[in-house]
Amino acid sequence: MSILAIILLIFLGILLFLVEFFLIPGVTIAGIGGAILMGVAVFMAYKTHGATVGNYTLLTTLLLTIITLVFALRAKTWRRLMLSRNIDGKFEVGLEEQKIKVGDTGVSITRLNPIGKVMVNGITVEAKSIKGFVNQETKIEVVKVLTTQVIVKPINSE
Repeated sequence: MSILAIILLIFLGILLFLVEFFLIPGVTIAGIGGAILMGVAVFMAYKTHGATVGNYTLLTTLLLTIITLVFALRAKTWRRLMLSRNIDGKFEVGLEEQKIKVGDTGVSITRLNPIGKVMVNGITVEAKSIKGFVNQETKIEVVKVLTTQVIVKPINSE
């Protein structure tokens, strides 16, 4: 096998390793194919050109693979493919800003088992009962207002 064919096999193997490393996650045919191509190239260098050329080919292949991977990881060209914007928007679901206060009354829309939906001051919110189960269409009182839900108790259970 000619030196040009051995060099071509090595470069194709390195290219397949880069495809495996950057584009296709996991152990796939690209990585296995790259390893096989480089192994065949080194084997053919030993077989057709002797031990000295085979040793140089093996050492050069290892160094070239390491240098290529280091260069590819440090290259700024990969930054063009990455998402470079930070999302700094904020979405808050704070019931503290709504018009629901401790002591407000309302009615349960669904059965609180112990969590369900209630309507307080015309606002439908998720609620948690402190007294166990509360049936649908039961009058409730707000005991505590949290960020995402209210804690309620039935009015007629006292």
